[in-house]
Amino acid sequence: MNVKTREEEEEEGKAEVEIWEYTFGFVKQAVVKCAIELGIADAIENHGGPMTLSELSSTLSCSSSSLSRIMRFLVHHRVFREVPANHGGPTAFEHTPISRRLISHEPTSMAALILLESSPVMLAPWHSLSVRALINGAPFMAAHGKDVRDYAAVDEAHSKLINDAMACGARATVPAIIEGCPEVFDGVGSVVDVGGGNGTTLRLLVQALRSIRGINLDLPHVVSVAEDCDGVEHVGGDFFESVPKADAAFLMWVLHDWSDEECIQILKKCREAVPKDIGKVIIVEAVVEDKEGAPHDKLEFVKLMLDMVMMAHTTKGKERTLKEWDYVLKQAGFSRYNIKPIKAVQSVIEAFS
Repeated sequence: MNVKTREEEEEEGKAEVEIWEYTFGFVKQAVVKCAIELGIADAIENHGGPMTLSELSSTLSCSSSSLSRIMRFLVHHRVFREVPANHGGPTAFEHTPISRRLISHEPTSMAALILLESSPVMLAPWHSLSVRALINGAPFMAAHGKDVRDYAAVDEAHSKLINDAMACGARATVPAIIEGCPEVFDGVGSVVDVGGGNGTTLRLLVQALRSIRGINLDLPHVVSVAEDCDGVEHVGGDFFESVPKADAAFLMWVLHDWSDEECIQILKKCREAVPKDIGKVIIVEAVVEDKEGAPHDKLEFVKLMLDMVMMAHTTKGKERTLKEWDYVLKQAGFSRYNIKPIKAVQSVIEAFS
Protein backbone atom coordinates (compact mmCIF):
# COMPACT_ATOMS: atom_id res chain seq x y z
CA MET A 1 0.00 0.00 0.00
CA ASN A 2 1.41 3.35 -1.05
CA VAL A 3 1.05 5.76 1.89
CA LYS A 4 1.34 9.43 0.97
CA THR A 5 3.43 11.82 3.02
CA ARG A 6 1.90 14.95 4.51
CA GLU A 7 3.61 17.04 1.81
CA GLU A 8 2.15 14.84 -0.93
CA GLU A 9 -1.33 15.08 0.62
CA GLU A 10 -1.01 18.88 0.77
CA GLU A 11 0.04 18.98 -2.89
CA GLU A 12 -2.94 16.81 -3.82
CA GLY A 13 -5.23 19.12 -1.87
CA LYS A 14 -3.87 22.17 -3.70
CA ALA A 15 -4.23 20.40 -7.04
CA GLU A 16 -7.90 19.58 -6.36
CA VAL A 17 -8.54 23.31 -5.86
CA GLU A 18 -6.24 24.73 -8.55
CA ILE A 19 -7.50 22.50 -11.36
CA TRP A 20 -10.80 24.38 -11.13
CA GLU A 21 -8.90 27.61 -11.83
CA TYR A 22 -7.73 26.11 -15.12
CA THR A 23 -11.20 24.81 -15.90
CA PHE A 24 -12.98 28.13 -15.40
CA GLY A 25 -10.07 30.59 -15.50
CA PHE A 26 -11.77 32.60 -18.23
CA VAL A 27 -14.69 33.50 -15.96
CA LYS A 28 -12.86 36.24 -14.04
CA GLN A 29 -11.97 38.09 -17.22
CA ALA A 30 -15.47 37.65 -18.64
CA VAL A 31 -17.20 39.02 -15.53
CA VAL A 32 -14.81 41.97 -15.22
CA LYS A 33 -15.44 42.74 -18.90
CA CYS A 34 -19.16 42.61 -18.14
CA ALA A 35 -18.65 45.07 -15.26
CA ILE A 36 -16.82 47.48 -17.60
CA GLU A 37 -19.51 47.21 -20.29
CA LEU A 38 -22.27 47.81 -17.73
CA GLY A 39 -20.35 50.78 -16.32
CA ILE A 40 -20.51 49.64 -12.68
CA ALA A 41 -17.28 51.35 -11.57
CA ASP A 42 -18.18 54.57 -13.38
CA ALA A 43 -21.65 54.56 -11.79
CA ILE A 44 -20.29 54.26 -8.25
CA GLU A 45 -17.69 56.94 -8.96
CA ASN A 46 -20.28 59.33 -10.41
CA HIS A 47 -22.59 58.65 -7.45
CA GLY A 48 -19.87 59.87 -5.10
CA GLY A 49 -20.13 56.98 -2.66
CA PRO A 50 -21.45 53.46 -2.05
CA MET A 51 -24.55 52.36 -4.00
CA THR A 52 -27.17 49.82 -3.05
CA LEU A 53 -28.16 47.07 -5.50
CA SER A 54 -31.41 48.90 -6.19
CA GLU A 55 -29.57 52.15 -6.94
CA LEU A 56 -27.07 50.41 -9.20
CA SER A 57 -29.75 48.46 -11.02
CA SER A 58 -31.80 51.61 -11.62
CA THR A 59 -28.79 53.68 -12.74
CA LEU A 60 -27.55 50.99 -15.12
CA SER A 61 -31.03 49.99 -16.35
CA CYS A 62 -30.34 46.31 -15.83
CA SER A 63 -31.87 43.30 -14.10
CA SER A 64 -31.41 43.45 -10.34
CA SER A 65 -31.39 39.65 -10.02
CA SER A 66 -28.59 39.26 -12.60
CA LEU A 67 -26.68 42.23 -11.20
CA SER A 68 -26.92 40.74 -7.71
CA ARG A 69 -25.16 37.57 -8.88
CA ILE A 70 -22.52 39.55 -10.78
CA MET A 71 -21.79 41.73 -7.74
CA ARG A 72 -21.62 38.68 -5.46
CA PHE A 73 -18.90 37.25 -7.72
CA LEU A 74 -17.00 40.54 -7.93
CA VAL A 75 -17.16 41.11 -4.17
CA HIS A 76 -15.85 37.57 -3.56
CA HIS A 77 -12.85 38.37 -5.78
CA ARG A 78 -12.32 41.75 -4.05
CA VAL A 79 -13.10 43.79 -7.16
CA PHE A 80 -15.77 45.68 -5.20
CA ARG A 81 -16.47 45.81 -1.46
CA GLU A 82 -19.85 45.31 0.24
CA VAL A 83 -20.46 47.64 3.18
CA PRO A 84 -23.32 48.08 5.67
CA ALA A 85 -25.79 50.77 4.71
CA ASN A 86 -26.95 53.51 7.07
CA HIS A 87 -29.82 52.95 9.50
CA GLY A 88 -30.00 49.20 8.98
CA GLY A 89 -30.98 49.43 5.31
CA PRO A 90 -29.70 47.18 2.49
CA THR A 91 -25.96 46.81 2.05
CA ALA A 92 -24.14 48.89 -0.54
CA PHE A 93 -21.16 48.45 -2.86
CA GLU A 94 -18.08 50.66 -2.83
CA HIS A 95 -14.75 50.88 -4.62
CA THR A 96 -11.59 48.91 -3.93
CA PRO A 97 -8.13 49.58 -5.40
CA ILE A 98 -9.01 47.05 -8.13
CA SER A 99 -12.33 48.60 -9.13
CA ARG A 100 -10.71 52.04 -9.35
CA ARG A 101 -8.68 50.61 -12.22
CA LEU A 102 -11.95 49.97 -14.05
CA ILE A 103 -13.10 53.61 -13.98
CA SER A 104 -12.96 54.76 -17.59
CA HIS A 105 -11.31 58.17 -17.12
CA GLU A 106 -8.96 57.42 -14.23
CA PRO A 107 -5.23 57.75 -15.10
CA THR A 108 -4.62 54.23 -13.73
CA SER A 109 -7.56 52.68 -15.61
CA MET A 110 -6.94 49.30 -17.23
CA ALA A 111 -10.43 49.10 -18.73
CA ALA A 112 -9.37 49.68 -22.34
CA LEU A 113 -6.67 47.01 -22.16
CA ILE A 114 -9.12 44.52 -20.65
CA LEU A 115 -11.67 45.26 -23.39
CA LEU A 116 -9.04 44.66 -26.08
CA GLU A 117 -7.73 41.39 -24.66
CA SER A 118 -11.25 40.07 -24.00
CA SER A 119 -12.56 41.02 -27.46
CA PRO A 120 -13.65 38.18 -29.80
CA VAL A 121 -10.87 39.09 -32.23
CA MET A 122 -8.13 38.69 -29.61
CA LEU A 123 -9.69 35.65 -27.92
CA ALA A 124 -10.03 33.60 -31.12
CA PRO A 125 -6.27 32.94 -31.59
CA TRP A 126 -6.01 31.32 -28.15
CA HIS A 127 -7.97 28.37 -29.53
CA SER A 128 -5.11 27.81 -31.98
CA LEU A 129 -2.15 28.33 -29.62
CA SER A 130 -0.88 24.81 -30.32
CA VAL A 131 -0.33 25.89 -33.95
CA ARG A 132 2.69 27.89 -32.75
CA ALA A 133 4.27 24.82 -31.17
CA LEU A 134 3.30 22.17 -33.74
CA ILE A 135 4.11 23.88 -37.04
CA ASN A 136 5.62 27.21 -35.88
CA GLY A 137 2.52 28.89 -37.26
CA ALA A 138 0.80 32.08 -36.15
CA PRO A 139 -2.41 31.56 -34.13
CA PHE A 140 -3.78 35.00 -35.05
CA MET A 141 -3.20 34.27 -38.72
CA ALA A 142 -4.84 30.86 -38.34
CA ALA A 143 -7.90 32.47 -36.75
CA HIS A 144 -8.26 35.53 -39.00
CA GLY A 145 -6.26 34.93 -42.19
CA LYS A 146 -4.01 37.97 -41.61
CA ASP A 147 -1.71 39.36 -38.91
CA VAL A 148 -2.71 41.92 -36.30
CA ARG A 149 -1.36 44.95 -38.18
CA ASP A 150 -3.14 44.03 -41.44
CA TYR A 151 -6.35 43.20 -39.55
CA ALA A 152 -6.35 46.55 -37.73
CA ALA A 153 -5.60 48.42 -40.97
CA VAL A 154 -8.98 47.41 -42.43
CA ASP A 155 -11.04 47.22 -39.22
CA GLU A 156 -11.48 50.69 -37.69
CA ALA A 157 -13.24 49.42 -34.58
CA HIS A 158 -10.46 46.97 -33.75
CA SER A 159 -7.80 49.57 -34.56
CA LYS A 160 -9.46 51.90 -32.05
CA LEU A 161 -9.51 49.12 -29.43
CA ILE A 162 -5.75 48.66 -29.91
CA ASN A 163 -5.02 52.40 -29.79
CA ASP A 164 -7.15 52.86 -26.65
CA ALA A 165 -5.47 49.87 -24.98
CA MET A 166 -1.96 51.14 -25.79
CA ALA A 167 -2.91 54.59 -24.49
CA CYS A 168 -4.15 52.92 -21.32
CA GLY A 169 -0.76 51.20 -20.93
CA ALA A 170 1.04 54.48 -21.55
CA ARG A 171 -0.91 56.29 -18.82
CA ALA A 172 0.19 53.61 -16.37
CA THR A 173 3.83 53.36 -17.47
CA VAL A 174 4.98 56.89 -18.39
CA PRO A 175 4.58 58.24 -14.82
CA ALA A 176 6.64 55.25 -13.61
CA ILE A 177 9.39 56.19 -16.09
CA ILE A 178 9.35 59.86 -15.07
CA GLU A 179 9.43 58.94 -11.38
CA GLY A 180 11.88 56.06 -11.64
CA CYS A 181 14.50 57.31 -14.08
CA PRO A 182 13.90 60.86 -15.36
CA GLU A 183 17.64 61.13 -16.05
CA VAL A 184 17.27 59.12 -19.27
CA PHE A 185 15.88 62.32 -20.84
CA ASP A 186 18.69 64.58 -19.62
CA GLY A 187 20.06 66.58 -22.54
CA VAL A 188 17.38 65.25 -24.91
CA GLY A 189 15.72 67.99 -26.95
CA SER A 190 13.71 65.82 -29.32
CA VAL A 191 12.23 62.33 -29.13
CA VAL A 192 10.74 60.17 -31.86
CA ASP A 193 8.24 57.66 -30.48
CA VAL A 194 8.61 54.68 -32.82
CA GLY A 195 5.25 52.92 -33.09
CA GLY A 196 3.70 55.52 -30.80
CA GLY A 197 0.06 54.79 -31.61
CA ASN A 198 -2.29 57.70 -31.05
CA GLY A 199 0.41 59.80 -29.39
CA THR A 200 -0.64 59.40 -25.76
CA THR A 201 2.87 58.41 -24.65
CA LEU A 202 4.50 61.44 -26.24
CA ARG A 203 1.81 63.77 -24.99
CA LEU A 204 2.46 62.62 -21.42
CA LEU A 205 6.23 62.91 -21.86
CA VAL A 206 6.05 66.39 -23.41
CA GLN A 207 3.67 67.58 -20.69
CA ALA A 208 6.01 66.29 -17.97
CA LEU A 209 9.25 67.37 -19.66
CA ARG A 210 8.47 70.74 -21.23
CA SER A 211 11.84 71.08 -22.98
CA ILE A 212 11.23 68.07 -25.25
CA ARG A 213 9.79 68.18 -28.78
CA GLY A 214 8.07 64.95 -29.86
CA ILE A 215 7.64 63.14 -33.17
CA ASN A 216 5.04 60.37 -33.16
CA LEU A 217 5.74 57.74 -35.84
CA ASP A 218 3.19 55.07 -36.68
CA LEU A 219 1.33 53.65 -39.66
CA PRO A 220 -0.71 56.22 -41.61
CA HIS A 221 -4.09 54.77 -40.57
CA VAL A 222 -3.01 55.01 -36.92
CA VAL A 223 -1.73 58.59 -36.85
CA SER A 224 -4.66 59.76 -39.00
CA VAL A 225 -6.89 59.54 -35.90
CA ALA A 226 -4.31 60.86 -33.41
CA GLU A 227 -5.25 63.99 -31.48
CA ASP A 228 -3.30 67.20 -32.03
CA CYS A 229 -1.01 68.14 -29.15
CA ASP A 230 1.35 71.08 -28.65
CA GLY A 231 4.93 69.95 -29.03
CA VAL A 232 4.04 66.71 -30.86
CA GLU A 233 4.20 66.13 -34.63
CA HIS A 234 2.45 63.04 -36.02
CA VAL A 235 4.22 61.28 -38.90
CA GLY A 236 2.79 58.39 -40.91
CA GLY A 237 5.34 55.82 -41.98
CA ASP A 238 6.87 52.37 -41.50
CA PHE A 239 9.67 51.94 -38.97
CA PHE A 240 11.12 49.10 -41.04
CA GLU A 241 11.85 51.65 -43.76
CA SER A 242 12.91 54.80 -41.93
CA VAL A 243 12.69 56.66 -38.61
CA PRO A 244 12.63 60.48 -38.36
CA LYS A 245 15.76 62.14 -36.97
CA ALA A 246 15.76 63.04 -33.27
CA ASP A 247 18.07 63.16 -30.25
CA ALA A 248 16.51 59.95 -28.95
CA ALA A 249 14.32 57.18 -30.32
CA PHE A 250 11.73 55.80 -27.92
CA LEU A 251 10.03 52.40 -28.24
CA MET A 252 7.49 51.13 -25.72
CA TRP A 253 5.82 47.74 -26.09
CA VAL A 254 6.86 47.55 -29.75
CA LEU A 255 9.84 45.22 -30.03
CA HIS A 256 8.10 42.34 -28.24
CA ASP A 257 5.80 42.08 -31.27
CA TRP A 258 8.67 41.04 -33.53
CA SER A 259 11.28 38.31 -34.08
CA ASP A 260 14.94 38.87 -33.21
CA GLU A 261 15.78 39.54 -36.87
CA GLU A 262 12.94 42.07 -37.19
CA CYS A 263 13.93 43.74 -33.89
CA ILE A 264 17.47 44.13 -35.18
CA GLN A 265 16.15 45.79 -38.35
CA ILE A 266 13.98 48.21 -36.34
CA LEU A 267 16.79 49.03 -33.92
CA LYS A 268 19.24 49.69 -36.77
CA LYS A 269 16.79 52.23 -38.22
CA CYS A 270 16.48 53.83 -34.78
CA ARG A 271 20.27 53.94 -34.36
CA GLU A 272 20.58 55.64 -37.76
CA ALA A 273 18.02 58.27 -36.69
CA VAL A 274 19.88 59.54 -33.60
CA PRO A 275 23.22 61.41 -33.40
CA LYS A 276 26.10 58.96 -33.03
CA ASP A 277 27.91 60.91 -30.31
CA ILE A 278 25.04 61.98 -28.01
CA GLY A 279 22.04 60.04 -29.29
CA LYS A 280 20.38 57.11 -27.60
CA VAL A 281 17.57 54.61 -28.06
CA ILE A 282 15.21 54.24 -25.10
CA ILE A 283 13.37 50.90 -24.98
CA VAL A 284 10.55 50.23 -22.51
CA GLU A 285 9.92 46.48 -22.43
CA ALA A 286 9.76 43.55 -20.04
CA VAL A 287 12.96 41.74 -19.10
CA VAL A 288 12.15 38.15 -18.13
CA GLU A 289 14.18 36.56 -15.33
CA ASP A 290 16.43 33.87 -16.79
CA LYS A 291 18.52 32.84 -13.80
CA GLU A 292 17.71 30.85 -10.71
CA GLY A 293 18.22 32.93 -7.64
CA ALA A 294 17.59 36.21 -9.47
CA PRO A 295 15.84 38.89 -7.36
CA HIS A 296 12.14 38.06 -7.37
CA ASP A 297 9.89 40.47 -9.24
CA LYS A 298 6.29 40.44 -8.03
CA LEU A 299 5.18 41.08 -11.64
CA GLU A 300 7.20 38.22 -13.12
CA PHE A 301 4.01 36.20 -13.63
CA VAL A 302 2.68 39.05 -15.79
CA LYS A 303 5.80 38.91 -17.97
CA LEU A 304 5.29 35.17 -18.47
CA MET A 305 1.62 35.70 -19.35
CA LEU A 306 2.60 38.45 -21.78
CA ASP A 307 4.98 36.00 -23.43
CA MET A 308 2.02 33.68 -24.05
CA VAL A 309 0.05 36.67 -25.40
CA MET A 310 2.89 37.25 -27.88
CA MET A 311 2.65 33.61 -28.93
CA ALA A 312 -1.09 33.94 -29.53
CA HIS A 313 -1.25 37.39 -31.09
CA THR A 314 1.97 37.86 -33.07
CA THR A 315 3.75 35.88 -35.75
CA LYS A 316 7.15 35.63 -34.04
CA GLY A 317 7.02 38.02 -31.08
CA LYS A 318 8.16 37.21 -27.55
CA GLU A 319 9.14 38.66 -24.19
CA ARG A 320 12.92 38.58 -23.85
CA THR A 321 15.42 37.63 -21.17
CA LEU A 322 18.49 39.73 -20.45
CA LYS A 323 20.55 37.38 -22.62
CA GLU A 324 18.11 37.79 -25.51
CA TRP A 325 18.11 41.58 -25.17
CA ASP A 326 21.91 41.55 -25.14
CA TYR A 327 21.90 39.62 -28.43
CA VAL A 328 19.51 41.90 -30.37
CA LEU A 329 21.14 45.10 -29.07
CA LYS A 330 24.65 44.01 -29.99
CA GLN A 331 23.54 42.69 -33.38
CA ALA A 332 21.90 46.07 -34.04
CA GLY A 333 25.25 47.76 -33.45
CA PHE A 334 24.91 49.20 -29.97
CA SER A 335 28.17 49.29 -28.01
CA ARG A 336 26.63 49.53 -24.56
CA TYR A 337 23.32 49.68 -22.72
CA ASN A 338 21.82 50.17 -19.26
CA ILE A 339 18.74 48.45 -17.85
CA LYS A 340 16.77 50.33 -15.21
CA PRO A 341 13.83 48.75 -13.35
CA ILE A 342 10.76 50.92 -12.76
CA LYS A 343 7.47 50.38 -10.91
CA ALA A 344 5.89 48.63 -13.89
CA VAL A 345 5.96 45.34 -15.79
CA GLN A 346 8.53 46.88 -18.11
CA SER A 347 12.07 48.08 -17.52
CA VAL A 348 13.82 51.00 -19.23
CA ILE A 349 16.70 50.00 -21.52
CA GLU A 350 19.06 52.81 -22.63
CA ALA A 351 21.11 51.81 -25.68
CA PHE A 352 24.05 53.81 -27.06
CA SER A 353 25.99 53.61 -30.29
